[in-house]
This record gives sequence, structure tokens and C-alpha cells, in this order.
Amino acid sequence: MKFLRFLLRLSLLGCCGALWLLAGVYLYLSPNLPDVETLRDVKLQTPMRVYTGDGQLIGQFGEQKRSPLPFDAIPDQFIKALLAAEDDNFFGHRGIDVMGLMRAVSELVLTGEKGSGGSTLTMQVARNYFLTLDRTFMRKFNEILLAVEIERALDKQEIFELYFNRVFLGHRAYGFEAASQVYYGKGIGELGLAQHAMLAGIPKAPSRNNPISRPDAGKQRRDWILGRMLELGYINTARYNTAVRQPVVARHHGAQLNFTAHYAAEMARQQMLQRYGMAAYNDGYQVYTTINSDLQQVARLAVIDGLITYDKRHGYRGPERQLPQAGGDTTQLWRETLAETVVIAGLLPAVVTEIGQDKIMLLLADGSQQELWWENGLRQAAPYLTENAKGQRPKTPAEVLSVGDLIRITQQDDEWHLAQVPAAQAALVSLNPDNGAIISMVGGLGFELSKFNRTTQALRQPGSNFKPFVYSAALEAGFTAASIINDAPVVMEDSSLEDIWRPENDGGKFYGPTRLRWALTKSRNLVSIRLVQQLGVNKLIDYVERFGFDTSDFAPDLSLALGTHAMRPLELVTAYAMLANGGYRVEPYLIQRIDNLAGETVFDASPLTVCGDCENATAPPDNGAELSMEQILIGQAPEGGGPPAAPRVMDERVNYIINSILRDVITRGTGRRALVLERSDIGGKTGTTNGPMDAWFSGFNRDVVTSTWVGFDNYTPLGRKEFGGTAALPIWINYMREALRDSPESERPLPTGLVHVKIDPDTGQLASSRQRNAIFEYFREEHVPRQNPQEEGPGSGSQGTDDLVRDIF
Repeated sequence: MKFLRFLLRLSLLGCCGALWLLAGVYLYLSPNLPDVETLRDVKLQTPMRVYTGDGQLIGQFGEQKRSPLPFDAIPDQFIKALLAAEDDNFFGHRGIDVMGLMRAVSELVLTGEKGSGGSTLTMQVARNYFLTLDRTFMRKFNEILLAVEIERALDKQEIFELYFNRVFLGHRAYGFEAASQVYYGKGIGELGLAQHAMLAGIPKAPSRNNPISRPDAGKQRRDWILGRMLELGYINTARYNTAVRQPVVARHHGAQLNFTAHYAAEMARQQMLQRYGMAAYNDGYQVYTTINSDLQQVARLAVIDGLITYDKRHGYRGPERQLPQAGGDTTQLWRETLAETVVIAGLLPAVVTEIGQDKIMLLLADGSQQELWWENGLRQAAPYLTENAKGQRPKTPAEVLSVGDLIRITQQDDEWHLAQVPAAQAALVSLNPDNGAIISMVGGLGFELSKFNRTTQALRQPGSNFKPFVYSAALEAGFTAASIINDAPVVMEDSSLEDIWRPENDGGKFYGPTRLRWALTKSRNLVSIRLVQQLGVNKLIDYVERFGFDTSDFAPDLSLALGTHAMRPLELVTAYAMLANGGYRVEPYLIQRIDNLAGETVFDASPLTVCGDCENATAPPDNGAELSMEQILIGQAPEGGGPPAAPRVMDERVNYIINSILRDVITRGTGRRALVLERSDIGGKTGTTNGPMDAWFSGFNRDVVTSTWVGFDNYTPLGRKEFGGTAALPIWINYMREALRDSPESERPLPTGLVHVKIDPDTGQLASSRQRNAIFEYFREEHVPRQNPQEEGPGSGSQGTDDLVRDIF
């Protein structure tokens, strides 16, 4: 009896001592504990997401993959799976599981290591948000005290939500919704019981229980959790038996993008980084761009199709490489190589396994064997020799390929066809001409092949694509569309040029006296040069600056007339937008709106916008006050409220005349292929540079303006039969066919002060009433030619014809 009383007293003393110890620890640690109230406003590192204008996800950027969910959006089945795995008494305790904690403490005292659990979800929240992962008594005491404080400050749903959205789950995934996307490619609400249990088992050991890197260990942990759920009454035996029989189907998934617009998404990322620094990656910004989802898809496919079509014209370059043949392991090695080979522009990699008389057999990355028949690209695979020559067509499949060749294929009408990754590149950029919004952008064949965005980074000579601005300058200076310029050989001894320059037209022919309208329609080089010679190079440079061209390094020589100064496609399409919108200055921009993590709009673009119902300024904008390219692409406007009215930079009558000539380019000139669109309201201009190394087409109607470019990054010639009208225009056509599908044809009204009169096509003068070959031409009313040039004074319209021609010669 005395011994029992002794033990009782000893126990009481021990308890009192423990209480005093705990009180002392609390008094010692509590002043330095963080304020748990900060959990109410905690900012989780959440990646930036980039969307199209209609809300389609096109990019996700951040150090951590996280998709926070509120408690109400978390499936009840997953809540039970997590409780079974980590803390089945979560809704009953006050932050501490005393029995589990005593077990963990005793193990730590006896072994120096933590062998079993004891941490509640609340304690894990304390650890994840406030503490380190050091396994020490001091950290555990802090964890306990913080857990008690957290339970006092927050309700259970808030605590569970904090844990759900913060915990690390491998593969840079933080939070269970992000992990669901990474491991299964869908939201946690779409998963089944077995998948919920699998995710619930990861937090204990994200590496050891990872269902991708260690599927057996992951399944073992999953099945244990399912057993706990059965034991706790969360599921019945039938559901348990079904779930444990489920195979492990987890695999790595990237961000679930709705479709491909990598170049636009990357540009948005760069602009956000410029604006917000590293916070752009972690603060959960939602970036809404001006990209149109449907047209972006069309643009991408148009570029791919255009490059593949160009590539086929120049022959087959052979397999990408020859894979080694290693006896019995060959097939497995080939499959591994195929799995590591990136799909480019939809062109799948395959390995030749067998060659027959009329077909070859292929191995695909999924292990399947497929047939490639002779008629599906093999027969047409004449070898590439140079950009201007192909070899003879093959007679058998063995002349084209060998066993072990790694090739590219594409599927058409349920059959496989031989393909190859085009060596050339292309760019397409399309704007809303009224405000400069970028509605589609393709910076190359594929972002997976090259991240270089040719719409904004490539500096290429535009060639004749620049000529509309030369002719606009001439019209504003007093020339007319009927002015006659001699298209004849000329030798230029320009002091700014190193050698004597003998420019030619394409094909080497010269056509004599030519009206300006016809010269631009047919892209006559000598006429353009003589115009610039008459205008003066510096005057031309001053004029084109108003269209947004960066003229700081324009060479002040006559070659500028032929578009020899390199520029970016985005720069060129922006200038064409001003032709399309009636002559108003707009700037290209990509970011329309930025929302923060709370859904509040922190930025809304205010671009220069064409105002159809108000009188715009007629003077060009002050170039010294122009925005930087970074500001432009994010849609930043000058100080002031509301979208600013775009200033006029071009006489509307000159704009009307130039547009009418560019429509002639489609109907009678170098852009005739576009007649397939069967529209009378489209205009545009081809461009081809020496080599030819660059092929362009820029064109528009009232609603959409688009530029396309084709060329090689290393400036390899495209081939002597390749021009803007053959290489770039087909891409433009395929895109604009869809871009204009629901757009009714529209014509601008004839501006005040512009007249439409009959002229003699040979002289550019007014036609007589009896002249049968007379044609109509537009003139500004102060520049209408007279029938008798001898009677004209210095202020008459003939100044744009006889006197100017005489000055040229």
C-alpha cells in the first residue's frame, strides 16, 4: 500500500513537473512565435497564367505549380482519403493528437530519430507555413504551440484548405489540385477513389511514394490508405476491392493548355516580367491577351501547311538519322529513342523496321507497327540537291530509306505519309487595324523547335513589301496615280553606296513609260528608285517614320526604295494597319487585361483607337513621346482617361488611292493567287528580296491586317522560282480565308476632295470624250490633270506628270 502511494505521489510530481516544464517552454517560446493571424491573408506562390482574349489557357509560368481551391470545392471523398492517411481525428482534436505525440516524443528520446507520426494536419500547417523541417525538440515544441494557436484562430475548414493548397507533392507540384493536374492531367474533382488515395499517400514521402518514379511503393501506400478508409467506415468492402485492383496510371502531365500559342504566351511572359519582376511568377496573375483562339489555331496550321508545301517543292533531304541496330534489344532502344524525340508541327517520328517492294514498315513511339505505302510520299521523294534542283524520282522504297532510319510521318485520311521537318521558317502576325490588337501570332514552324519569335525578333529585308509607303510619300508630295515614270535601265553612282549600282526589275526586263498605279501593281523596281530620287531619301525617311518604322538606322541611299532596310514583321504589319484603317496611327499590343489572384483587375489596356465618329488630329504624333516596345506590347497608353483617339498620319485621299492600287495588286498584279478568296475588298503587296532570301505578303481588308514571311534563319536562298506570291501568299490566303469568313465585304466611302475621272492610259492626262481606251483614275481634286498640258500653270495637276518626269531626267 505504501509502495502504491509512493508511485502515486511520484506520478503526481512527474505530472506537475511536466506541467511546469511545458509552462516554462511556453513562456520561453511564445514571445517569439509568429502571428498565426497572418494565415488569414497568406499569399501562396501561384504561377502566372496567360489566356487568350476569350479565356483559353495558352501558358503557365512559375517556380511552383499550384492551383488553389477553396474548401467547398474539395471532393468529400478526397477529404476522407487524406484524413485516413494523415489525421483521422482532425475534426475532433484541438490541434494536437496527444497519444500520437507521446509516441513520437518517446521514439525521439530513445532513438534520437522520429520513427512514427504524431503530427496532426494542424501541426503540419504550422510547420509548412512557419517552421523548418529540422527534426529537433525545439521545432516540435514550436509546432505544438503554433498548432494550438492556429486552432484558436481558424476553423477546421480554413486549416484543411491551408494544408490542401500548400503541401509539396513532387514534380514541382504544391497543393493537391496542382498534383492532380501533374499526375493525372485533370482536376481533383474528376478523379476516382484509387487516384484520391494515391494522392493522399504522397505527402508522407513525396519521393518514396511517388506514383511516377516509384509506382510499386506508391501503390503499396495507396492500398494501405484504402484499407484505413475501409476500417474507418469511409468506404464499403465492394468499393475497397474495386479500388485496390486499379492499376497505377499516373504519368507526368504539363500545364493543360487549351491549344498552342507558345510565341504569344512567351511574349506575354516577357512583358509581365518587365512590369512586375519576379513577382510575375509567384503572385497568381491572370493575363488576358488580345489573341483570338480560333484565328490563332488557323494561323498556326496555315504556317505549318505553307512550310511543308514549300519544302515538298524542293525534294527529300533523307532521314533525320540512322539508329544503331543492337540485336535483341533493338526494338526497345528504338522505342526509347522515339519517346525522347520531340513531335514537331504535328510530324511524328518513326523508325523504319522493314522495306518491301511497295511499302515500308514503321515502328512508332507507342510500340505500334504501321505501314507506309509507296504512293504516300515515297514515290515522290526525289532527293534534294540544291535550292534550285532535285534528283530523279526513286523507283523503289529501298532507294529512299533503309532499316533503322529515323524519319517523320503524318497521317492523312487514315493513312501514313512520308514527311520531313521543313528547313525553312515562317512568321505570321495579324492585327485589328483599328487599335493594333494582335489577334494571332506565329513566330516559326514550332516553339518546340525554336523559341526565336520571328514576328518580333527577326530583322529581314521587306523588299517590295515596303513600296506602298514609297508610293504614299510620292502621292502626298504631289505625284498622282497617273504620273508617268520611265521604267528603263539606270546606273546609280550614289556616294552612300560602295559600288556602282545597276538595279533591275524581276526578270531583267524594262517596260518604258509607266503609270504609278501600274508600277506598284506590277512592282516595278526602277520606277520606285526614280520616285525616291525625285523625292529625296531624307524626305522619304521623314515620311515613313509616321507609320512607326524605326528609322534611326535607315541607310540614306536610293536602295531604300526597294525595301533593303531590315525590319521586323510586327513593325511592317503595324504600318499596313494604318493603310487598312484609313490612315490613323495605331500601335501593336498584346496584353489586354491583368487580374490579380483575387480576381481584381490591376491593368486594362487603353490603346490608340481609330475613332470613326470624331475628328482626329491631322498631325503625326510626336515621335519623341512614343512608347517603348515593352509599353506598346502591354497596351500601355499615355497619361489620360479612356482609350485615346488615334491621330491621323496620312491624307485620307492618299490612303484611298493607295488602297485602290493595292486591290489592283490582287486583281491584276503579283497577288493574283488571292483571287481565290473571291473578295473585292482585300488589298496587299508581295515582297521578294535578292537571292531570293525573303518572301513576304502583307494584306488587309477593313477588319483584319496580316503579314506573312518565309525564309531561312541562316539566309540560305529560297530558290530562284520562289517569290512572295508563291511562298508567303499561300499562307496569307489560308489564314485570311478563315479570318474573313464571317466578315461582310466593306468599302470605304469616297473621301471629300477625291474625284474619279477618265484618263489616257498612255499619257496619264485627261481622256478626250471620243477616246475608246480611256480608263478611270482617282485624283485629289487639286491634282486633276488637264487635257492640254501646254495650258497648265505651275499649280496645276500636271506638276505631278510632265514637270516631275522632266526633273527626273
